[in-house]
Amino acid sequence: MSKEILMVAEAVSNEKGVDRGIIFEAIEQALAMATKKRYEEGANIRVQIDRETGDYESFRWWDVVADDELAELGTQFTTEEALEKDPTLKVGDVFEEPVENIAFGRIAAQTAKQVIVQRVKDAERNLIIDRFRHRVGELLNGTVKKVTRDHIVVDFGDNAEGLLPREELVGREIFRVNDRTRVILTAIREENRGPQLLVSRAAPEMLIKLFEIEVPEIAEGVIEIKGAARDPGQRAKIAVRSKDARIDPVGACVGMRGARVQAVSNDLDDERVDIVLWDDNPAQLVINAMAPAEVESIVVDEDSNSMDVAVNEDNLAQAIGKGGQNVRLASELTGWIINVMTLEEAAEKQQTESSSIVETIMNALDVDEDVAMVLVEEGFTSIEEVAYVPLEEMSAIECFDEDIAEELRGRAKDALLTMALASEEQLTKTEPAEDLLTMEGMDQTLAYKLTAKNIITMEDLAEQAIDDLMDIDDMDEERAAALIMTARAPWFE
Repeated sequence: MSKEILMVAEAVSNEKGVDRGIIFEAIEQALAMATKKRYEEGANIRVQIDRETGDYESFRWWDVVADDELAELGTQFTTEEALEKDPTLKVGDVFEEPVENIAFGRIAAQTAKQVIVQRVKDAERNLIIDRFRHRVGELLNGTVKKVTRDHIVVDFGDNAEGLLPREELVGREIFRVNDRTRVILTAIREENRGPQLLVSRAAPEMLIKLFEIEVPEIAEGVIEIKGAARDPGQRAKIAVRSKDARIDPVGACVGMRGARVQAVSNDLDDERVDIVLWDDNPAQLVINAMAPAEVESIVVDEDSNSMDVAVNEDNLAQAIGKGGQNVRLASELTGWIINVMTLEEAAEKQQTESSSIVETIMNALDVDEDVAMVLVEEGFTSIEEVAYVPLEEMSAIECFDEDIAEELRGRAKDALLTMALASEEQLTKTEPAEDLLTMEGMDQTLAYKLTAKNIITMEDLAEQAIDDLMDIDDMDEERAAALIMTARAPWFE
């Protein structure tokens, strides 16, 4: 039997390319399962095989539990039962004793075979995962192994298979068994059975990797791909820049007579690819990304991370693209929200916004329309900008001298102070809830400070983090933590 075990371990290890230790563990598990069937009640069985000789020993073990617990028959001892076996045993210990070995016969061999097959599959899956773990984001070549309604299974050789969902295909691609294809490895599933590698042809990384293959300057690092956006199978945009001023990055990616970009397009079901010149200036980058549409004017709003792009009316459809495709891809590529409009709409919007700003400045600074218009035309869009602009900058405005500039700045600061006081007064009108006022560790002053932060009830306080309270005067981390935990006490009750 010992020689037979060694022969099984050696044969399966060589055939499957799995470590002999895994095979021995599977046989030990099979022998333990067969031995356990001897006992009518539950039993904990452990089998240990000598890796050199193939000899094995079997042991049965019990957990020791407290006397007031209900011990499981066959697998646990109470302290009283354990002391009869060994006076040194205590709760939490394990008592073990050798039992008669079961023969490595037909039943044990059959069980071992089932366990080994599963363990071999698990080991093979782990080997595949380890082999591909560092290759996420790489382009892989494979052969279509299976086609279903929902997905395609791609074979990469050596038992490695990738799952290509239908939604990750490009356009109207049709694959048949044994077709060759290229895919991008997007993720690895470690918990599920079946194909462990998730692959895609629709991911932007696929486009980038294909350009790296077709354009040597990208592979060499002379040209850098800064981003890509795709509407798979229809249109894509890719932003590039050159680290060498002598090399045109757009021309290099297009290739002689468009050969390089056409090669990429052919691999992606004739997906049309726009190559955009990268620019560190966000406005210029958006202008480049909107190509082939010509941008007439652009207004940047950094607060909302958006840009208003104005084009001629006869160019509007091209700027937006079919179904908004062009502007959507440009927005995805640049990371900015792009609002496309005609020159007339842009002028009307600017006029409306300017009128609103003029009215705000007139009311806040108590000046006439002409003064407010001058400030708006000079680029002032808020009272804060008027209040804190350098004096020399404002006095340099035509028709303004230093006295006028100083007066306007003073009025702006007074207006800001008035608005702040009004806001604070509005906040103080809100009364803290009774449970917040009477909470342990709370005082009235602190309760009103919390109310000013819209923390009105104990429940509101319980939902805060320590950092949320650190801007309150005389507050430290220890007190903030104590208050929050007190407010959370009802949760635990």
